[in-house]
Amino acid sequence: MPVTEFICPNGQKVGVEKCLKSCVREQRCMFLPTLRAVAKSVDRKLEQPTVTELIAGNRETYLKKMTGYAVSPESVLYALQGQGVHAVHDQYAGGAILSEERLRDDTTSGQFDLYGQLLSSDDGVLGDLKVTSSYKIMRALGYYRKSVATGEVYKTGAKKGQPKYRQQIFTDGVRFVFEWAVQLNYYRMLLEAQGFEVHDMYIQAICRDYNLRLASERGIDRHIYLIPIKKISDRWLKRYFAHKAKVLRTSLKNHVLPPVCSSRERWHDRKCRDYCEVAAVCPYGARIMADAMEKAV
Repeated sequence: MPVTEFICPNGQKVGVEKCLKSCVREQRCMFLPTLRAVAKSVDRKLEQPTVTELIAGNRETYLKKMTGYAVSPESVLYALQGQGVHAVHDQYAGGAILSEERLRDDTTSGQFDLYGQLLSSDDGVLGDLKVTSSYKIMRALGYYRKSVATGEVYKTGAKKGQPKYRQQIFTDGVRFVFEWAVQLNYYRMLLEAQGFEVHDMYIQAICRDYNLRLASERGIDRHIYLIPIKKISDRWLKRYFAHKAKVLRTSLKNHVLPPVCSSRERWHDRKCRDYCEVAAVCPYGARIMADAMEKAV
């Protein structure tokens, strides 16, 4: 189901069609073509769930397909950035590279970004493009910050005599790439079912905020990172996606709200609180948002 309302910069909600027809304020918050593109990007259709939709929590996907909800156009501009990056790569893919092809099986469908000679003469490389934050890239690379002793102590003040510490970046942490790995591996499986060999898989992550101090503090000092993705068991992938697809289809058919998204899918409630577009129309998400607002007062 498409988004039914936009949230204006002043917090006012206005119907999408009304907004696109005529702004309720003296001047639009952004160009009309930009708003039209935003409206199209958040349109959810009732068709076979895609790989991306199944990776998200079933409740989130269900609500986006079945419930009218409101979004701030500015908050979803990242989607347009990603579309722009995909369009550029599709234009310059060339003859030895397949681009933006949608494949299907009995469970779902997925549109991979790039396949072919992406990094060398090897024509079996599967690649996916991500425009994302320094925080997510840091976690995907296994970087983390930890306080380490400097060997010095405070000489004055309330901490006199206590050791001094500083934040240091370590690169031997756990690589949090579950969603990316599951997505790319299912694309691999769809490609292999069509007779294509996949030798390697990579995420090309473009950092939105790489030139900010916060990114530097996270150890991210480049605009682009190539992140290798390892192979996941086909048997596990098929069972995982088949189960999620069955639950979602049953919910959509019977108009029954699916179970609460898993803790991982909710980012341990962080997504409900700050990033889920349908949290306000989800009983669980609405409670998390209300609790956060109460604590902020």
